[in-house]
Amino acid sequence: MIPTKGENTMQAVIMAGGFGTRLRPLTTIIPKPMVPVANKPMMEHVVRLLKKHKIEDLIVLLFYQHDYITQYFGNGEKFGVRIKYLLPEGDYGTCGAVGFAREYVKEEDFLVISADIITDFDLTQLIDFHKNKNSLATIALTSVENPLSYGIVIYDENYRIKKFLEKPTWSEVFSDKVNTGIYMLNRKVFDYIPEKTFYDFSKDLFPKFLKENLPLYACVLDGYWKDVGTLQEYRFCHYDVLEKKVEVYIEGRVIRCGNNDITVGDNTTIGENFSCDKFVIIGKNTKIGDNVTINRSIIGDNCVIEDNAVVFSSVIMNNVYVGRNCSIKESVIGHKTKLGNNVVVEVNNVIGEECELQNNAHIKANLKIWPRKIVEEGATVSTSLIWQEKWSRMLFGSTGVTGLLNSEISPEFACKLGAAFGSLLGKGKNVITSRDAHKASRMIKRSMISGLLSAGVKVGDLRAAPIPVVRYEVAKDDVDGGLHVRLSPKDPKVIEIRFFDKEGNDISVAQEKSIEQLFLREDFPRADLEEVGEIVIPPRAYEYYRDGYLKSLDLDLIRKAKLKVVIDYSYSTAVNIFPSILGELGVEVVSLNAFVDSSKIVRSEEKLKYALDQLANIVTTLDADAGFMLDNSAERIFIVDDKGKILDNQLSSMIVLLLRLSNLKDERCKIAVPVYMSNVINEVVKISHREVEVIWSKTLPRYLREIARQPDVKFVADGIGGYIFPEFQPAFDGMFAIGKILELLAKQETKISRIKREIPDFNVIHTRVPCSWEKKGFVIRRLIEEHKECRMDLIDGVKLWVSNKDWILFLPDPDEAFIHIYIETQKEKDSYKLLSEFSSMLNSWIKS
Repeated sequence: MIPTKGENTMQAVIMAGGFGTRLRPLTTIIPKPMVPVANKPMMEHVVRLLKKHKIEDLIVLLFYQHDYITQYFGNGEKFGVRIKYLLPEGDYGTCGAVGFAREYVKEEDFLVISADIITDFDLTQLIDFHKNKNSLATIALTSVENPLSYGIVIYDENYRIKKFLEKPTWSEVFSDKVNTGIYMLNRKVFDYIPEKTFYDFSKDLFPKFLKENLPLYACVLDGYWKDVGTLQEYRFCHYDVLEKKVEVYIEGRVIRCGNNDITVGDNTTIGENFSCDKFVIIGKNTKIGDNVTINRSIIGDNCVIEDNAVVFSSVIMNNVYVGRNCSIKESVIGHKTKLGNNVVVEVNNVIGEECELQNNAHIKANLKIWPRKIVEEGATVSTSLIWQEKWSRMLFGSTGVTGLLNSEISPEFACKLGAAFGSLLGKGKNVITSRDAHKASRMIKRSMISGLLSAGVKVGDLRAAPIPVVRYEVAKDDVDGGLHVRLSPKDPKVIEIRFFDKEGNDISVAQEKSIEQLFLREDFPRADLEEVGEIVIPPRAYEYYRDGYLKSLDLDLIRKAKLKVVIDYSYSTAVNIFPSILGELGVEVVSLNAFVDSSKIVRSEEKLKYALDQLANIVTTLDADAGFMLDNSAERIFIVDDKGKILDNQLSSMIVLLLRLSNLKDERCKIAVPVYMSNVINEVVKISHREVEVIWSKTLPRYLREIARQPDVKFVADGIGGYIFPEFQPAFDGMFAIGKILELLAKQETKISRIKREIPDFNVIHTRVPCSWEKKGFVIRRLIEEHKECRMDLIDGVKLWVSNKDWILFLPDPDEAFIHIYIETQKEKDSYKLLSEFSSMLNSWIKS
């Protein structure tokens, strides 16, 4: 029954506007008062306590995520109280917010209490004490072991407060009696609270009362009180509930289970061979499977705990699914989270709501996983998962280790990763480090260096340098490995960390696995005092690269051609070396964006198109022989021909290939291209009149670089602006590609536009279809099963040959939840018809 306004009831103001920052990820979506304790929101326990002491007229001050509170409590009728909600216009502080309720407080004395505490205090004792003392304000006090996080209070023999200090240091601790945040106030306090102004009880109002010698009293209460301010206190609060140290409302009935009495909600079923201790609460509509063990834990409503699961000292919230053979210890599992089979959650973890921990996932100790995250099958999580969508089963992706700055890749993460890399190499080894020009990359690289030094590795730091220079230095300077840190060219919020072996190549998959195992186990050895590594600056890295570059070209030939080119440096570190090289080539150069600008490292599609259009216009205006744009890492280039036409990357590859083959002395050679390249590559080979073996490669750069090291391989192109000329170095190098193209043009005394006319027309279209990770294998399997009659290549993905020249390639993305589709036919309309047909097919499979 809801009390009517005419009844003489005590009023209370409930402060329910807190953000609960320290309880994240539990409070990422819901406000702190709605976080459950013993399967009920904390605020419900407060409301029930107030009702118990006949305080039934409630004013609730809201702020953060207030809809969750109003929807749950409504007008208070189901709890036997009357609730009025107020939403202050701003953050007025604790006291200022209570002042916002002044026109709604009708009683002479009223109580103020937080919505996010757990207590069973005798509030009637507080009310009587306050009235007997004729106090203006009375603070409820209690004793705590560690008072540093609270306001401490000194009072005289009449309980009149003499001294008050908010959150002291240990040297300032003069009492173990602390302010609980529960107050009895007289309406006259509103005279001292300014309107719509930030005002705090502890820092403003109470010191004012002391200064003016106004009646301010302390009422020391026995009983349980906990400010659930941290995640650890949140879990410990549940232990106190289970051990009956605090009286709170627990829904359900007590049943006998073995030798213990436990509390179980309605419609809950428990399987055979259930094992538990006496400290267990299970909510309603929950299913417990066979051979389950639960000790010192609280299980929410509507949960499923499958067979052979073990839950120790944990809090499982509502609507959680726990698969077979799971182990959860001393952790909190949020609402609607799903754990697959064989999942291990080690101690002191907090898993936010609506997460998915897939089969065989392993969550290491002391982590937080934010809501709605996915931990993939078999993955081991060793660092908190905050903003990213998922934690991959592998530390390494297709471009090394990648992640969001300061959440997924933090300085701590980088230091640990550096230590793991250093441990793999061993004490006394040498590593070259480098980065792009951004300050975030510098921060992460320095953290990586700290980890390397701690493992006893000597570091040669190139600072900001282009990747081709780094690879060349690693290979030529007799060191044991290298690394480069940069912003991802796809997303400026993402950091990439790339690792190189002693030859300047990407480290092998086996080496990646070894680093990953060291990183996850955290058992890498540390150097002793005298074994700690040191940092040096390689003195001649740029000189070595420049000398090797110039020795690999016919300089006289290029100089005689008197070529004019326009080069866009894309604000990259290539500007530190490439202008001096071009000067040696005797080329007339017009430079664009030839300075380092860390704010422009990553170009959007729109800005890239604008820059290319600008490059093309300048080539036309100056009647230049060619235009080139380097990417920021100086690994790839975009090409504009002498007519000012921006060339498609695959067409550029065909042109450079034909130039290369036409100038080779060898009659026989090998070239390599990825499987998504046009089949016209075979026609280009025929035009060259040479015996050329085309190696169709997997698409990731590491595989193309590996092929470039094979004997007789003279040229590699990736179809997206990357070129390898192995005689210089077996790696993508945009700077050397520009020099080599100029040499080839000079040797043939030709123009790019003339070579372009020799290339047959072709059309490769590309799209991608969203596909969840768990469906990728299923979709590829269905493709193979449904098209057994077709000629099929399985070099990378599935390449179906529709005819001798027409094909369609299905390529699962290694880093994102997509399947790429590439199509080449003789007629463009046929390509789009196939695209429509196969996209529909894939989507139907994915949905099924």
